[in-house]
Amino acid sequence: MSTLKGYAGRVLKVDLSNETFEDFPWSDEDRERTIGGKIMAADILFHHITPDMKAFDEDNWLVATTGPLTGCGCPSSSRFNISTISPLTNIVTSSNCGGDFGLALKKAGYDAVIISGKAKKPVYVEITEGDVVFHDASDLWGLHITPAQDKLPAKAGKMVIGPAGENQVLYAAVFSGERAAGRGGVGAVFGDKNLKAVTAAGTLKSEVADKEALRATNKKWIEQIRKHPLTGKQLPRLGTAGLVAPMQAHRILATKNFSDGRFDDFEKVSGEELAEKYLVKGSGCTTCVIQCTRRVTVNGKVVKGPELETLGLLGPNLMNSNLELINQWNYELDELGMDTMSTAGTIAFAMELNEKGLWDNGLEFGKFDNLSAVFDDIAHRRGDGDILADGTKRVAEKFGGKDFAIHAKGMELAAYEPRGAVGQGLGYATANRGGCHLNAGYLVVLEGLGLNINSYTPKSKAAITIFFQNFMETISAAGCCLFTSYVVMPAPVVRKPSSIVAKVVNVGFIAVGPVIALMVKFPAIASMNLPMIMYPYALKHATGMKMNIAKMLKVGEYGYNIERQCNIILGQQAGADTLPKRLTDELQVPGDKRTKVPLDKMLKSYYRIRGWKDGMPTKATLKKLGITEQAEVS
Repeated sequence: MSTLKGYAGRVLKVDLSNETFEDFPWSDEDRERTIGGKIMAADILFHHITPDMKAFDEDNWLVATTGPLTGCGCPSSSRFNISTISPLTNIVTSSNCGGDFGLALKKAGYDAVIISGKAKKPVYVEITEGDVVFHDASDLWGLHITPAQDKLPAKAGKMVIGPAGENQVLYAAVFSGERAAGRGGVGAVFGDKNLKAVTAAGTLKSEVADKEALRATNKKWIEQIRKHPLTGKQLPRLGTAGLVAPMQAHRILATKNFSDGRFDDFEKVSGEELAEKYLVKGSGCTTCVIQCTRRVTVNGKVVKGPELETLGLLGPNLMNSNLELINQWNYELDELGMDTMSTAGTIAFAMELNEKGLWDNGLEFGKFDNLSAVFDDIAHRRGDGDILADGTKRVAEKFGGKDFAIHAKGMELAAYEPRGAVGQGLGYATANRGGCHLNAGYLVVLEGLGLNINSYTPKSKAAITIFFQNFMETISAAGCCLFTSYVVMPAPVVRKPSSIVAKVVNVGFIAVGPVIALMVKFPAIASMNLPMIMYPYALKHATGMKMNIAKMLKVGEYGYNIERQCNIILGQQAGADTLPKRLTDELQVPGDKRTKVPLDKMLKSYYRIRGWKDGMPTKATLKKLGITEQAEVS
């Protein structure tokens, strides 16, 4: 048990092979070091994985973790994380989800569950207070996401896979309610283990260190979120789809397999179009005050609508302006249990292969009458769907086209075209799980979607990227949605982006790069708290830990490095932090030399500031963080 508050205090380990369960040791020292979430999961995996371990090995662990703020009444804090070895990338992936499983797991008395082994036949695991039951899931196998969840206990939190996970599509997702742990193929690992679902239920409540102080912090925090122009106006009104228009304006809307950053018919797939013609209402994850989810009608049912990434990648990146089709495809892919981002990215690449005569596959930009059938073929690994189910990197290895195979470390990129936001390009390349916009540090928000710092200059981008990568690691580990970090951006600057104040702030961000670099290398400089950054206050009042911005940066740095060490154990080598040549060598705008990602220049600064050499943490860096070079294998 934990002497710290905010935590359930126990970690559960489930063995599918033997249908047994036990407590997994996790101390308060471990909690202080990792906070929770994805950093906790990476730490657990670091001490388990071996160099020869693969995603579909029986010994590969699935680690589902919560954060200390989950269940403590903090805004937008119902997140949970799933980490494992990814079948898509062959390194560690972490996939975050806004479903209700994390809240339910804590009510059952656990901060995390580790799933090991492999069931002999399809099972679902039921977790309650003090007990774990292994159920035959033969009647659930083959069911889509909603019918499968409907057959499970109604009041339980759930993690479920669909046909894509059962058939080990390398980018299959895990769903909790309508929300997806989408990236990296965590659903395929479920399927390989014959694990259809995990449920959790209980009545336990999280005890906090200072109830009144936390209540006051939450009240102030909610007020901040509701008053900010992004979290209080744009996201509730338009959802993440509201970013389509500014992405178009800044040439960062991925178009035709990332061959361009602008789409002529962007307005037809914009947040404004979605709100005007298709929106039924807004909604959100449990505990969310932002309510960015769009609810639309598909086949007579009101369902979760597409997020920005889905809109961009199933829209402009396929040369598609039919928003009704995107709504339909989003629902179909969710029900099949597939990551919409990797699915769309792989199909865009296949379309260009066909266009260039490298693979006759029947897929064409602007032609969509066959795509629903293609999705079903992918989920069931039929015909060419069996090839597409392995993702862009493996398709390129089979048919060629590596220079325009849009992925990083095997994971398809998000919808932001980085030649219009070069800091985002650096983030994609260095993200531990691959082509992820969030693990990347999400610099695109500063490069046009919130602030307007110079999106083409490499200057200061390394320092700013590392700062945000570290900071966002800890926000995620705490159990919070990363959209809550938007309130850190000065509201007056966001409201009036053309004002003198805004211009000064945007120029100043680049100018203070050296100061940010010092803060990254020596976090103690930031031993303070600021009224617009509520996380340290909430963590302190919930757990009783001493917490400030410096400690958040330090914990995030530990998390980023421990995850990188996991990848190194699994075989990642120098030179892995790269992007396809389309993004680094080809100009997005002919004649404009700024419009390619100057990755090599930024990487040199990035590695120097991080204390890495060629993408590998140095001995001095590992020693500073208390990380051994090789895991002590359990």
